[in-house]
Formats: sequence, C-alpha cells, structure tokens
Amino acid sequence: MNSIRSFQTVILTLLVVGILLLALGGYLTPLSRLALSPFIGVQTWLATRYQAIQDFITAPRDMGRLIQQNAELQAEISRLQTQIIELQQQNSELAVLSALLDFARTHPENQYLTASVIGRDPNPFLRYVIINRGSDDGLRRGMPVVSQKGLVGRIAAVTANGASVQLITDPGTSVNVLLQPSGVEAALSGSITGEVSLDMIPQDALIKSGDLILTSGLGGDYPPNILIGQVTSVRQKPFELFQSASVQPVVDFSQLKIALVITNFRPVDITPLIATPVAP
Repeated sequence: MNSIRSFQTVILTLLVVGILLLALGGYLTPLSRLALSPFIGVQTWLATRYQAIQDFITAPRDMGRLIQQNAELQAEISRLQTQIIELQQQNSELAVLSALLDFARTHPENQYLTASVIGRDPNPFLRYVIINRGSDDGLRRGMPVVSQKGLVGRIAAVTANGASVQLITDPGTSVNVLLQPSGVEAALSGSITGEVSLDMIPQDALIKSGDLILTSGLGGDYPPNILIGQVTSVRQKPFELFQSASVQPVVDFSQLKIALVITNFRPVDITPLIATPVAP
C-alpha cells in the first residue's frame, strides 16, 4: 500500500514538473488562452457596463463643472479683451500726445494748450467739434486749433469750460493759403459735403497734384506756415479768370480726439482797414 502511494506521488510530481516545464517553454499558451477566453470576455463585458453606468451617474456633475469652467474662461477672456482695448487706447493716446509734442517743438514761436474733443455738432451741414477747454483756460474766439499733422480750424464760440471749433471743412470756412513749391496764393474753403477746395488761383499759375498747401498768414485769421494738405486735382478752364483745385487735408477729422489751441495768437479783423470805393 505504501509503495502504491509513493508511486502515485512520484507520478504527480512528474506531471507537475512536466506541466511547469511546458508552461515555461510556452507550449501551453494557446491552451491557456482558449481556456481563459470566456472568462476574459465576461470580465470585459462587465467592465464596459460598469464604466457606462459610472459615466451615466457622474455625467450631470461633470457637465455642470464643465459649464462652470466654460463660463469662468469666457469671463476671463472678456476681461483680457477689455484690458487689451484699454492698453491699445492708451498707446494710441500716448502716440498722439508724443506727435503733438513734436509739433509744438517744431513751432516754438507758439504757445499751446492741449484739449480733448468731447463732441461734434449734430447738424449734418456744419463741421464743428466741441473741446473740453474754455474761457476759464484762457481760450478766446478766433484762436487757431491744430493737430499733430496740421491745421484743424479755429475757435468759433467759448463757454467757461468748453469751446466750439469750426473745422476747415465747414462750408463757412475761408483760409488764405500759400502753395508750395510755386509760392502761389489762393483761398481755401470747405463745403456742405465736407470736401475742401482751392479757389482764386491765378490762371497762369503752375500748380499740380501733390503740391503742399500752407496758411499764408494773410487776412489775420491764422499764423503762417501751418500745413493744411495737398492738391489732389486741378480744374482749369480757358474762359474763367481763375483755376480751382481739390484738396486732401492732412488731418483725419473723423478720428480727431486731441488737439492743440494756439493761445498766443490773436486774430486781426482787417475788414475796417480795407478801403471801400468812394461813390462819385
């Protein structure tokens, strides 16, 4: 009996060792895969269903968190966009102020007062802007107004803390000008449409597109040598006494935000000094 049990033990030991050797050698891998595949399939199915149930339970909470995060990101984007716009405006204002300073340095004979444009005349046939400086700041009617590029107009009316500026594009504007390089004198005027033109140009004057237009100082309304614009086209008819021309101002009046008032210039009314013909 003992011998039989010993024999069985030896046989079992050999079988175990053989199975281990076959497993280590990889000979049982196909068999193990075949045996375990049903269990793997069941485990995969259970894991998939468990994950689906978990997603279904946690989805509303995750969706709420995503919505909140999206709202927070949108608010942050809006805040950053506002900061960018503010910085761009500050940079633009600094550029304008720097240009105005350069203009003032190139015309040291004048004294200037900086003013901001705070309004525009609602009348579509007039070209006026309102600035935030007035008689309390020493402003007077007739004082010239310029920008960093050139002539804007002149003060037409003043209150204690504000003033109305008549632009050179206004139909009531008339400025005595000088064309360069020809040195020809002419009269600049605005219009209802806001276009600017030159009149009273002598018929024999040689002018062309691109000629510069500056204030001449004649008439006593403006100091001389303030840039106004350029000639864009010339109209000449043989049977007329004078030529005329279209003008492109150097100032973009639609974008005008800051200007300089020349405070040491006093306009001169020369009308009483002009001789009138005496009746015979």
